Amino acid sequence: MITTNYLTDNATIMGILNVTPDSFSDGGNYVTIESALAQVEKMLTDGATVIDVGGESTRPGADFVTVEDEIARVVPIIKAIKAKFDCLVSIDSYKTETVAAALDAGADIINDVWAGLYDGQMLQLAAERNVPIILMHNQAEEAYGNVVEEVCSFLSERAQAARDAGVSADNIWLDPGFGFAKNPQHNIDLLKGLDRVCQLGYPVLFGISRKRVVDYLLGGGTKPLERDQATAALSGYAIEKGCQMVRVHNVAANNDVVKTVAQLRK
Repeated sequence: MITTNYLTDNATIMGILNVTPDSFSDGGNYVTIESALAQVEKMLTDGATVIDVGGESTRPGADFVTVEDEIARVVPIIKAIKAKFDCLVSIDSYKTETVAAALDAGADIINDVWAGLYDGQMLQLAAERNVPIILMHNQAEEAYGNVVEEVCSFLSERAQAARDAGVSADNIWLDPGFGFAKNPQHNIDLLKGLDRVCQLGYPVLFGISRKRVVDYLLGGGTKPLERDQATAALSGYAIEKGCQMVRVHNVAANNDVVKTVAQLRK
């Protein structure tokens, strides 16, 4: 059986499963249990270790989803995944009530894009359930003096808040939050300073798959599905910088790159 300890000992891939109608690159593709399970099977076969289930799009301008609707989207699919596959499941939500329901359904990891700040109860839940929590950098506006140092300061503060709430240090992961309240130059500066994030003392999740900064680096004019090769290049870069896990849509396109660079790091 795959355990969460495996994640910090190996460079691993988190496969994205958006069970939403409006996600920016795959909205509506996996809203039934049958289509979701087929995609999970493909991602696991292609090399994913974790399946990240999200019931609300976090793209700019996306509609807010109520707790009731979010739970209705994610819980049946999480139960179905855990019944059929031996894999880890993370719940991509910033609402504590949704996450509690997902954990009850079998989810293993909390992936919170607001780092426990949304309703003030997430860190306590992570401590009570003794599960890993991924704390992502996020803020209201694209305003920075030094984006790398400010992201690192935020993540350090949130990690300490998690520890103060009773979360084990071994259960804390960080995510610099590429694409969240960051313009292209902020994202590029953060990419160049990624090793600084990886030196904070916690494992780091890297999530840049198909985002607009990838299009920017490619010169513009690409569609989300055309960004997988560039995403894989950035995944390799992230592993070389010290990240332990990459979160991607196209697992097959990233798997060989991640495995190869991870071997070089060893």
